[in-house]
Amino acid sequence: MPGLHSPPLYRECGRRQRGRPPIRLEHPTVTMSDTAAGARPSPEIEARAGQFMERYRSLREEIAKVIVGQDEVVENVLVAILAGGHALLEGVPGLGKTLLVRTISQALSLPFNRIQFTPDLMPADIVGTNIVMEDPHGGRVFQFQPGPIFANIVLADEINRATPKTQSALLEAMQEHSVTVGGKIHRLSEPFFVLATQNPIEQEGTYPLPEAQLDRFLFKVLVPAPKLKDLSAIIDRTTGTHTSDVRPVLDGQQIVAMQQMAREILVESLVKEYALKIMLATQPKSEYAPDSVRQFVRYGSSPRGAQAIILSAKIRALFQGRYNVAFEDVDDVATPALRHRIILNFEGEAEGVTTDQIVSDIRSAVRESSRPKVGV
Repeated sequence: MPGLHSPPLYRECGRRQRGRPPIRLEHPTVTMSDTAAGARPSPEIEARAGQFMERYRSLREEIAKVIVGQDEVVENVLVAILAGGHALLEGVPGLGKTLLVRTISQALSLPFNRIQFTPDLMPADIVGTNIVMEDPHGGRVFQFQPGPIFANIVLADEINRATPKTQSALLEAMQEHSVTVGGKIHRLSEPFFVLATQNPIEQEGTYPLPEAQLDRFLFKVLVPAPKLKDLSAIIDRTTGTHTSDVRPVLDGQQIVAMQQMAREILVESLVKEYALKIMLATQPKSEYAPDSVRQFVRYGSSPRGAQAIILSAKIRALFQGRYNVAFEDVDDVATPALRHRIILNFEGEAEGVTTDQIVSDIRSAVRESSRPKVGV
């Protein structure tokens, strides 16, 4: 199928020494079948992958009708959705975080609810509660009244404005896809994902998300300010008569099928080992940790970080038209998958170190340690 291929993975190893050319190691191609390296996948797999790409392109086209630029942000949010995970969008007000989530909900034919988090919001306002109802015989019974969490897409707007008690109401829903009220478990319909937003500059009336809740977000996506060209297009669209109608292009079954397709992508052992070393290197006591981690990091990532890297790298490989995960895929998803799972110590905060810098140091250190030793 045009555009989909399984090229060998290459890594440049060693440095130029005394005029020698760099050594290149060729790793075997990994396809979605048990055939020999380099063999094409089955026609069924090619057809499903082609359908995946077509649906993804249609979704991006609909989102682009409203969202200008922010290609990396849009791609990361869609990776989180297709991985069956949740995404936390962080950025100053006015950058279109809420607009992006609303546009995605319009492009997906799925039930959507928005929850505006405020300091007086209660857990029952999110998950629902049992209320007293009168039955046909005049008696009174408790009946569960579902809250706004019962939707496929939930926008948790300004999630850090709610108290920790209310924030914790999302924990079970995000992890187990269920809600327990009055001792009874209520299942959420699939697919289910939470897209949350928060403003990093406001401190008054906000409550930082606990580490346990941050760990349940597959990605933390930083939303940057638009560039000049994009800003000009935004002004033209929002201050004139231009209107954009976003049509739904995917439904729940198609999203679930795309999620399953992504999980069938295999990861070559060397690529998987590279991803796992990156996760382990976030822990100060790990043998793979660079000096910056040992000096500035208090706690590193849990195994959820490795799961996020591997699964999102598979999806990115499909986005790039490949059946195999490359080292570059791991590099591209490592930062959004790990930046919120690294807890800095006092020295790191005092020095103004960012977790993005830490992840960059980790990737460099792991790449360097993975190079074969070249004789002089």
